[in-house]
Amino acid sequence: MTSTQQREELQNKIWKIANEVRGAVDGWDFKQFVLGTLFYRFISENFANYIEGGDDSINYAELSDDVITPEIKDDAVKTKGYFIYPSQLFVNVVKDADTNPNLNTDLKAIFDSIESSANGYASEKNIKGLFADFDTTSNRLGNTVENKNRRLAAVLKGIEELDFGNFEENKIDLFGDAYEFLIHNYAANAGKSGGEFFTPQDVSKLISQLATHNLSTINKIYDPAAGSGSLLLQAKKLFDEHIVEDGFYGQEINHTTYNLARMNMFLHNVNYDKFNIALGDTLINPQFGDDKPFDVIVSNPPYSIHWIGSDDPTLINDDRFAPAGVLAPKSKADFAFVLHSLSYLTGRGRAAIVCFPGIFYRGGAEQKIRKYLVDNNYIETIISLPANLFYGTSIAVNILVLSKHKTNNTKIQFIDASGEDFFKKETNNNILEDKHIERIIDIFDKKEDVQYIAKSVDNSIIAENDYNLSVSSYIEVKDTRPQTDIKELNERIRRIVARENELRTEIDKIVAELEEDEA
Repeated sequence: MTSTQQREELQNKIWKIANEVRGAVDGWDFKQFVLGTLFYRFISENFANYIEGGDDSINYAELSDDVITPEIKDDAVKTKGYFIYPSQLFVNVVKDADTNPNLNTDLKAIFDSIESSANGYASEKNIKGLFADFDTTSNRLGNTVENKNRRLAAVLKGIEELDFGNFEENKIDLFGDAYEFLIHNYAANAGKSGGEFFTPQDVSKLISQLATHNLSTINKIYDPAAGSGSLLLQAKKLFDEHIVEDGFYGQEINHTTYNLARMNMFLHNVNYDKFNIALGDTLINPQFGDDKPFDVIVSNPPYSIHWIGSDDPTLINDDRFAPAGVLAPKSKADFAFVLHSLSYLTGRGRAAIVCFPGIFYRGGAEQKIRKYLVDNNYIETIISLPANLFYGTSIAVNILVLSKHKTNNTKIQFIDASGEDFFKKETNNNILEDKHIERIIDIFDKKEDVQYIAKSVDNSIIAENDYNLSVSSYIEVKDTRPQTDIKELNERIRRIVARENELRTEIDKIVAELEEDEA
């Protein structure tokens, strides 16, 4: 099944489920039940597969809970990070969902049991609160137990019908795509106000390939605005587990998406000891300072959000911001995320960051930060992408590639990948196909000038241009207007004039004849 087919099936199923429960459950709340159920199903299947270990003679779902010894449970939690009894598996709960009068409380007990199974173990912080947003006893599901159970059963049955085969082989970020679709269709205004624009898989792939380019081994991967974990997972796909030495790190301010990212790690077989996703404000309360630096940083931070900035006088002395000598504007935190990422980057790695285009040409503090980045030779490439790649916004974003190892190169590469040759137009959004991504990576790798598309510009020239880093300032726009052959045009004009003269002569003859007749 292709990524497009998987995405269509997911969206159609969500729509079907919505028809069963919408009108009773607000769209913003509805998403929690869909995502929670998706996670419950796949964490159940993942755990059952682990217990069975590929032995076709074992069907964990058919076993009695009584056969589980403390030793079995202890070993499983140490390995997987959590434990699920056979009776608690999704497949066993869903088959009786329509007739179970205690469905809502049974689900709550199961989720509490899964989370508490990690208590006292190394995985506790990665398991705790995973189901916090999936409140099966909430009055948002209905005022009576019967109503709650009926709607929960509809969601469970709907998710049961999804067919994705082996989850880790999926071509889409199931949770990220589901959340994006839910926000787009049922809670668009709430999602936009929260800045919740998820990174499409094609953009995630491009960012990850840029950040990991020519790296055969990496210590660890970091996303300071992790969202659903999509960027981390795309980077994971490029490396075998043993080559990513210390795993995957991220921080997310939104509690729902924080849980989403942790779910995604588990369900893409990133074990609890190989990831660390933290909850909190990256700019004000950064985590992992003791763990830095990172070889690979991938990020799509929220565009131009407000932050405390200069209202907190201590921030100018922060190790992340102090070298630039100025803080990002309070109304536009974009460069705060950029400087944060730069400070967490190793001397051999790269950071690839989605940026709002305005930060590359606006004046004031942003210009001073650009001067710092250019003068210290930290910018490798700036890429202009096509418009309308993201759900909920048509903004044509840029990708900023940072590195600290440009010792023999004092140029910045500009790539204009916004033209029609770099995307495929679909009904709702433009997409980057693999061929488009490969072309961009090839241009990025070779660092050769390509007319109308790519140009490397010396830092001194950029300084003379007031540190303007807008791609359009350095790449000539191709003239797509029809070309005119001057010789052919002149010949056509000559023929028209000659014909005009012939007609005038004929008209003069006719007029003369008429005058003679009147005389």
